[in-house]
Parts: sequence; structure tokens; C-alpha cells
Amino acid sequence: MKAEELREKKITVIGAGGVGGYLAGMLGRVYPHMTLVARGARGQSVREHGLVLHSDYHGEICVRPESVANSISELTPQDYIFLCVKNYSLEQAAAELKDVIDEHTVVIPVMNGADVGDRVRELLGEGIVVDSLIYIIAYANDDFSISQQGDIADIRIGIMNPDEKEKKAIEEVTSILESAGIDFEASEDIEREIWRKYILNCAYNVATAYYDNTIGELRGDACKAKEYEQLAWEAYEVAVAKGVHVTREHIEYVIDRFHYDYKDEATSSLQRDIRDGKPTELDIFGGYLTREAKKMGVDVPLSEKMYRGLKEKESARSRTRKL
Repeated sequence: MKAEELREKKITVIGAGGVGGYLAGMLGRVYPHMTLVARGARGQSVREHGLVLHSDYHGEICVRPESVANSISELTPQDYIFLCVKNYSLEQAAAELKDVIDEHTVVIPVMNGADVGDRVRELLGEGIVVDSLIYIIAYANDDFSISQQGDIADIRIGIMNPDEKEKKAIEEVTSILESAGIDFEASEDIEREIWRKYILNCAYNVATAYYDNTIGELRGDACKAKEYEQLAWEAYEVAVAKGVHVTREHIEYVIDRFHYDYKDEATSSLQRDIRDGKPTELDIFGGYLTREAKKMGVDVPLSEKMYRGLKEKESARSRTRKL
């Protein structure tokens, strides 16, 4: 499909947090028929002031979506949907999406987790789902603007063993991202790419949240640093047992990033959400891994210990906020 044809397509971004806000900012520069789903005060701010993206990589960006919807139920039928919600909101989002997609709609879930694409396919039952993941540090600010830090904002897309219709969808999403200036790579083994990111998150999110430490604090403690490495290796063993084509070099890269790449003050979304007593993605980073490990007969003692500890901490913070 030519770029001119794509510009006439209806593109929606669901979710205006760090990832959704970044994608909406980049896509909104190029695609005039973009809709952003953003609730409450956040949505009102975008209607009045536009979506503001402060990007280390791309500079200052402000776009005005053609439409800003309060909920998915307000959408008209769409051609492409970038689904950027937290995992605990996925089932509700999918239930609402059923009324605005058909067999031709392409859905790109840009979310955390190792099995997101399969869950979306099962929940929707219609449309074409292109698996994806993103490497990015981005977050929403108190004034509803979005900040993207560093020079990495990189998407991977793909479908395992795609049919002809799915290959066409991948090509179209490739053209959309390329035209918007979004760094991406179409992978023939998207399962491997998803697990590489998932393994990183099983160490990064879990360790920072368990100790409520910054990356610098974890690095500065030899025992905690060693545990970070163990978390990565445990997740790797689960992936290997499942037949995912990850390698030891992939995990060594994850560990090298921990020791040498991340800023000392870096924290994780799981850490911040537990600290604030908000709903979390703990089940994605800890629960799914430990369940799959048990299913595959893999021993993951540290992952299990930290998952149990975080469940207790999550419950305690939630109770405190209700008092």
C-alpha cells in the first residue's frame, strides 16, 4: 500500500501513558485521521492543548489528533489500532474493541508480557493481530505531557509463521512506522524478541520493586546485583524450556545493560505502582513466569521468593491507601 493511501486510513492509539503518548505524538505528525483514546482530565488536556511530547530523541512535538475519545466505545470502525494499555485493563479493552473492529482491522498491542498477542487474538476473535514490543523509557507527566528519555525508542513487530493476509498486515504496519519516523524492525522470530524483552523486565521490574531501589542502588550492592543476574538467568531457563530461541548471549546483553547502561536514578513502573498503591502488572512479570516454570519443570527459587514478597507488599500498600 502506498504512503498516500495509508495517510487516509483511520489510526487509533488506545492509552495516553508513556508508550501510547509517544506513539500518538509520532504518528500524529503524519497521519491526519488519528484518534487518541484518553480518559478524563488527560483527554480534556489533549483536546485543549494538543498532545505534547518532550522527546530526547526527536525533540519537542505537539500534535492535535483528529479526535480524542473518552472510551473505546466511542470509536467508529478503525483500520489500525495501537493498543497501549496496562495488562490488567486488557480484558475490558478487548470487550469494548469487539464493536469497532472487523476482519480487516489490524491491531498492534504494544504492551508488556510474553503472551500478549495470543491473549488479544483469543479475546477479540476477529481482526489481524501483529505482535510487538517496544524498548523505550517514557512516562506521563503531571501536566499530561509525555517525556521520552534517551536515544532509544525502538519497536519490534512480527507474527510467527504468518499467512498471506498477515504478511500484508506486517508490511502495512512497517510502512506506517517508517513514515512516522519511528525506529522499528520486522522480525521473523518475534517470539524470541518478545522473550528477550520479557526476560529483561523479569529482572529489571522485579528487582527494583522488591527492594524499592533505584538501579544505581542495586548496582552498588554486590548481593543485589548478583540477584538481578539470577532473575535474568531463571527467566532464560523458562524460555529455553518452552522452546524459545533465546541464547546465552541475549542474557549476557541484558546483564551488561544493567551494569553499564541504565542511569543510577532509574526506577521501574512496577516499583512506582506498588509504592503508590496502584494496580500493577506484577502478575505479568512474576506470576506468569512462575506458573510457566512450574508447568515446564524449571526451578526458579529467587523469582518465586520475590513474587511472593511483592504480592505481600502490593496487598499491604493497597490496604494502607484504603484507610
